[in-house]
Amino acid sequence: MHPDNEALIVIDMQNDFCPGGALAVEDGDAIVPGINALMDDFTCVVLTQDWHPAGHSSFASQHAGKAPFETVEMPYGTQVLWPDHCVQGSEGATFHRDLRIDAGQLIIRKGFRAGIDSYSAFFENDQTTPTGLDGYLRSRGVTRLTLVGLATDFCVQYSALDAARLGFAVTLRDDLCRGIDLDGSLDAARHAMRAAGVEISA
Repeated sequence: MHPDNEALIVIDMQNDFCPGGALAVEDGDAIVPGINALMDDFTCVVLTQDWHPAGHSSFASQHAGKAPFETVEMPYGTQVLWPDHCVQGSEGATFHRDLRIDAGQLIIRKGFRAGIDSYSAFFENDQTTPTGLDGYLRSRGVTRLTLVGLATDFCVQYSALDAARLGFAVTLRDDLCRGIDLDGSLDAARHAMRAAGVEISA
């Protein structure tokens, strides 16, 4: 059992990110048993959930002539456009059926503001609008984080970088994550995380 100052952050283990989903990550469901087993080692477990309103501005369907995985410029910077996914209340937004949701003490929903996307568990993509997770963890005395989930090169990476920037000691369990890997984004993500002081372990 890890000490009380350590928390497990389980990122976006939802149907749309698993095989058969709208934005499926290859083998995304294969990490569920390992994540479930790891939950027993932590007294603080937080789950994050992508939670988009229909017609979210990050959906390619909302931009005429644009296809998924192309980019547009938004007020907060460059935004990758995605297939419609994790729409509030949909089956795709639901956690994977085998995930031990009951082991989580907090669910952080992100991406619910229609005009801005949110990869990180800590901030929306403007890097300033907080989710409240930082305050929750600090109020529980947490100083060390272990991150698992989907996808390594987007929501997991952004969460890890923000956590390190906020002063947490961060470990990424690479064996319990899976990536999308758009044009080398997976290697770039690992490099960026290591450069920020994130420990990447198998």
